Amino acid sequence: MNTAKYKLPTIKDWHYSRELDLGVSRFLVHDKAKLYNASPYHMPKWQDATITENFLFEKVMHNKRICKRLIEKILGITIQSIEFPEAEKSIAIRRDSKSVRLDVYVTDDTGRVYDIEMQCTNPFDNELVKRTRYYQGMVDMDLIDKGMNYTDLNSTYIIFICTFDLFGLGYPMYTFRNICLEDNKLELNDGTTKLFLNSTSVIPYESPDTFPYSNLDDDIFYFLQYINGHAPQGKFVNEINAEVSKVKDNKEMEKSYMTYAMEIERHRREAKNIGINIGINIGREEGLVAGREEGLAAGRKENSQKIALSMLEDKASIPLISKYTGLTEQEIHDLAKEHNLL
Repeated sequence: MNTAKYKLPTIKDWHYSRELDLGVSRFLVHDKAKLYNASPYHMPKWQDATITENFLFEKVMHNKRICKRLIEKILGITIQSIEFPEAEKSIAIRRDSKSVRLDVYVTDDTGRVYDIEMQCTNPFDNELVKRTRYYQGMVDMDLIDKGMNYTDLNSTYIIFICTFDLFGLGYPMYTFRNICLEDNKLELNDGTTKLFLNSTSVIPYESPDTFPYSNLDDDIFYFLQYINGHAPQGKFVNEINAEVSKVKDNKEMEKSYMTYAMEIERHRREAKNIGINIGINIGREEGLVAGREEGLAAGRKENSQKIALSMLEDKASIPLISKYTGLTEQEIHDLAKEHNLL
């Protein structure tokens, strides 16, 4: 296998000697928006959905063996066991702060904390990078809120599995930790790590043997290919694919997925009809062609706000609401505050 300067880190490289002394670890797998400040994302038909669809990814990650092994292979660690103490978890430090909804909350015996996300669209304005900072703060505040001392904060790993190259350098994985600018061998050792996987890095290569980054786990190479729509290869990815098929064969899962998709589409149609009627009325009153367009926009926004309020009442995450309504996260946050839902 060819070699390159890029070297994937290992737990040994990170020098986190106190991790094994802690009692609880968490795996956090959750849904996030595919589109930001753009038109609403349209969910594919159930038969066309792949593991990159957040709904399906979440269900597959509920398989303990797959979730555990994916973490182990990405980080090069061994985990003894995991548990799901609660199906969903929301973190809201203050009533006026943006909440974080964690769809899968997993604990194990090592004390480390993991936040995993499938990300299919590259947002603008460095939003994805800033989002990792927010998640880090919310998880830390939640741990402290449980009565822990600062010195007992669990080490955290925020992992984005991306279908694009966020930083444009072609690496299969970008790993960030806090280091001293004056001496890059000196690490802050605050226990925080952020990783971005880049599935596009494997596109030109047929196998791990020809891949220039020798420290990438072979199964992760095949997993990144699988994310790009390739046929599953290797024992682990075939296990993932089998779980995807199992979930998709579940009629209750299909019903849940399609019901939600149809509900979103129904709201869109209603918004369109409301917008047309409002636009016609405004156009008649003002005698302006622009009135119709203004009414369309007003109707769509009014209906999007109704959908957002319903989803907020169901404790959906703000990024997810943005995904299905097209409202910005700031608009949703302001709406939630106005109706005392945060």
